[in-house]
Amino acid sequence: MAQMQLVKCTVNGEYRETMVDVRASLTDMLRNDYSLTSVKKGCEVGECGACTVLVDGEAFNSCIYLAVWADGKNIRTLESLMGADGAISDIQQAFIDETAVQCGFCIPGFIVTTAEILETGKEYTRDELRKLLSGHLCRCTGYENILNAVEKVMKQRLGKA
Repeated sequence: MAQMQLVKCTVNGEYRETMVDVRASLTDMLRNDYSLTSVKKGCEVGECGACTVLVDGEAFNSCIYLAVWADGKNIRTLESLMGADGAISDIQQAFIDETAVQCGFCIPGFIVTTAEILETGKEYTRDELRKLLSGHLCRCTGYENILNAVEKVMKQRLGKA
């Protein structure tokens, strides 16, 4: 029989409590209990980055992060980047502008990691950005347009665009 545990955390700014199987991943909790479908189930072994979320401001592959570890944490998904009126974020707009989206499956993870990168307030070289995004796999875009989008919004935020 499954062992259950109460997890109390903040998800996209909203306090939540739910009982989870102690073996469940954070991906499963976010998708199944909170219907946050931007958190994609890709490889389920922490290799593709499609399930990336921010836990207390740090990017994690939620497929290998147990839901019970989220107790007391602040979890942010792609949905947290939307404005109060439902408007998309500047990061999402840059991905659109730079044609960095094709099938879209991997993009939520890229965007969440981009949010972590940009929240540092630092300026990164293109090679540094490439390394910071290296935990994500994309089969459609060839990565260049994704790098263009991240670089564009980084420079805009730093007032260098």
